[in-house]
Amino acid sequence: MSDLINKPNLARDFQLRLLTTVSVLALLTSITMRSAKAADEDTDRPAVWIELGGQFDHVGGQGEPFAPDFLNAYSNSSVLQKITPLQAQNPPPLSFAENGGISFQPEDGDWVFAVSVNFGRSSNFKHVDHQTGRIFDEELNGSHYITSIEKFADTQVHRRESHAIIDFSAGKDLGLGLFGGKGSSTLSFGVRFAQFTSKEIFNLRARPDLRLTYATFPPPYDLRFPRAFYHTFYATGHASRSFRGVGPSLSWSGDTPFVGNPQGGQITFDWGGNVAVLFGKQKATVSHEESAHYRRAKYAITTVYQHPPAGHGGAHSAIVPNIGGFAGATWRIQNFKVSAGYRADFFFGAIDGGIDARKSENLGFYGPFATVSVGLGG
Repeated sequence: MSDLINKPNLARDFQLRLLTTVSVLALLTSITMRSAKAADEDTDRPAVWIELGGQFDHVGGQGEPFAPDFLNAYSNSSVLQKITPLQAQNPPPLSFAENGGISFQPEDGDWVFAVSVNFGRSSNFKHVDHQTGRIFDEELNGSHYITSIEKFADTQVHRRESHAIIDFSAGKDLGLGLFGGKGSSTLSFGVRFAQFTSKEIFNLRARPDLRLTYATFPPPYDLRFPRAFYHTFYATGHASRSFRGVGPSLSWSGDTPFVGNPQGGQITFDWGGNVAVLFGKQKATVSHEESAHYRRAKYAITTVYQHPPAGHGGAHSAIVPNIGGFAGATWRIQNFKVSAGYRADFFFGAIDGGIDARKSENLGFYGPFATVSVGLGG
């Protein structure tokens, strides 16, 4: 796993965390200075909300799998079934993302200023070893002779993925819910920064066939000597993909009360949508190589086939449209809220997912989330 560690990426992660920390500290300083002048006119609306939470993400769009040529020729082999080398490369079904945010609304105005961060990562190692010890034989003149031995396939896949999304926004409280009534909504403009990285290392070794033939000697010797016939294949691959971009964003979110009130306990329906256009760099470095050993029974000669290394790489400027949304429910009592729901974000053409040529793919994060929020001031 040591070769999965990428020092430039660690540096970028540090810069990202530093940027987030400075932004939050700046906002907290501003809040502290303004809160000193705040009046006690509206006890139902805290000036500041701090939110922390998490989300289980399904991550879609992390690149094509490595598919060595020999897999098609031996698709019916027993050791290439159940979990195939292609299926072994599937990313984890779920990853966990952390999110946090802080918003500030002056008590004498209807503008809301906010910073939010979403950071997630996943890594896994999958080892699929198919091997059987069954032996097939035949009987001749009262003696048993081995004719075939079961095959084997050993697949190892290391995979790592991370994503970070930061939003800076300024929005206006429109005071209008999705269904009218006592609901409220906020229309926000801002800037979105996003960074996505993924890495994969793939290794496969397989012997999908092995047969034995015999050289025979007639009586009086009546001897048979085995000669082997087989193919052994090796395949390796490495892929590193990333996107980093920033651009303008627009979002609209709101809530509609169902029952209760904020002082004694209230349940609301929450909703929101967002769009953005990110301008940045799409990078990929992909390489793979295959080789085979072929043992011919008749002449007992082993032939080695070596495919030349293949793959592609490079950096390209990319414009990535982004669309997302969420729906959920919130329970609030005074200055404390607990929320849960489902959220999705899709980035179109963000990742170069090709193997031998560039191929832009959509990247998506979607799944259930839960957050806890605390209000200050008001």
